[in-house]
Amino acid sequence: MAKTILVVDDDPTQRRLIGAVLEREGFAVAQAESGRAALDHLAAGGAADVIILDWVMPGMSGLETLTQMRARGVAVPVLILTANGGVDTVVQSMQAGAQDFFVKPASPERIIVSIRNALKMGDLTAEVGRLKKVQTNAVAFDDLVGDSAPMRLVKRMGERGAKSGAPILILGESGVGKELIARAVHGASDRAGKPFVAVNCGALPENLVESILFGHEKGSFTGATDKHLGKFQEASGGTLFLDEIGELPLDMQVKLLRALQEGEVDPVGSKRSVKVNVRIVSATNRDLKKQVDEGRFREDLYYRLNVFPIDAPSLRERLDDVPSLVEHFIRRFNVEEGKRVVAATPETLAVLNGFDWPGNVRQLENAVYRAMILADGPYLQPHDFPAISGMAVPPAQVTAAPFATAPGAVQAVAGGPTASANDAHPTSPVRILDDKGHLRTLEEIERDLIQHAIEIYAGHMSEVARRLGIGRSTLYRKVREQGLDGLLNEAI
Repeated sequence: MAKTILVVDDDPTQRRLIGAVLEREGFAVAQAESGRAALDHLAAGGAADVIILDWVMPGMSGLETLTQMRARGVAVPVLILTANGGVDTVVQSMQAGAQDFFVKPASPERIIVSIRNALKMGDLTAEVGRLKKVQTNAVAFDDLVGDSAPMRLVKRMGERGAKSGAPILILGESGVGKELIARAVHGASDRAGKPFVAVNCGALPENLVESILFGHEKGSFTGATDKHLGKFQEASGGTLFLDEIGELPLDMQVKLLRALQEGEVDPVGSKRSVKVNVRIVSATNRDLKKQVDEGRFREDLYYRLNVFPIDAPSLRERLDDVPSLVEHFIRRFNVEEGKRVVAATPETLAVLNGFDWPGNVRQLENAVYRAMILADGPYLQPHDFPAISGMAVPPAQVTAAPFATAPGAVQAVAGGPTASANDAHPTSPVRILDDKGHLRTLEEIERDLIQHAIEIYAGHMSEVARRLGIGRSTLYRKVREQGLDGLLNEAI
């Protein structure tokens, strides 16, 4: 999903030139001819991930527009563009909340770098906010990613269930995000901000289940060198999330049922019960009703837990949410891994939408993580997801072949070792042979390669030069010599 840049300038030529640079870089562009039009665009819910704002405009100036934006709670990064680079102007714009400032004429590279810095800062701010909510147990249903019909139902049901004290059972396949829904239930309840304690019942050692859940006294068994409160007491006043509840042994199910009915637990080795006040949210990827019929899960406990069930949809049932999830994961991994990925291309999103996702959201998360490690450019391409797209060889490896003169290199471009040297691979962007099967001149190949590199890296000349292994001055000289000046727009 491409990031949207809102260009606010009263000069239509400036808007057109900046828009061309941004679109060439893969951004979506929205335009406004005045500060008032920009405010109206934002008020109507118009998209804007970054705003480029002219400082001097008739009617409402850039300073007035920026002040109004911040007063209305618009937190989108704003970049100031002006012909006046005085110190006072810089100070005023920064005090008003601008992210960056540059003077006309600004090179495309300067604008793109500023936009990417602003997006990175936005990613960092969003991730800090997310972590704060998780840390303070204040995650709400608005924080769940996705607006598909199944997710809207989950949010609506979850918000209603959260307002009561009834036990909630979350049902769904592995990897759909059941713990996130449980955290949202906690954050939307009157227990928000209180302890949220998660326990994976399937990962508890069988001989320690009782101690971990209900606690133990010092010396109650070998190795009990200290008193342990247990998860129920740790969660007192808040929410206890019992994940994979279907894995709990039968003997522990009896004690869990008593704890739920009486509101008290019996720590191992203790002579008296301890009162606890917890909200129980449980989850499972198993068919508990079938387990009840087979005698592997207590029927009375099942009905005690299944007061308010919530069905968490699989990713296959909410493919409309894939773009939003990919954007969320890109933003998170940009911060965690220090990456500068902007988004996934439409072709990539189409590939991801066509996949079955047996591992659900967790599988998508890991796939995006791997793709960001593999990615060379600012946009995730289908070949960055080889296990999903089936594209194991990135196009960049194919375009590098014309530099080689060995016969194997020619065969690789021509379609593989079994192909004839006179065959032309239909997907090869740079051809070595002409229509008659003869070698093209080095000048012709070089021109095509430079042109292709400029298109691939959207006119980012520093990156083009780095990929071609030449200096920028050499690159610009070759661009002039080859008559490729029309591909560039060096000044705006």
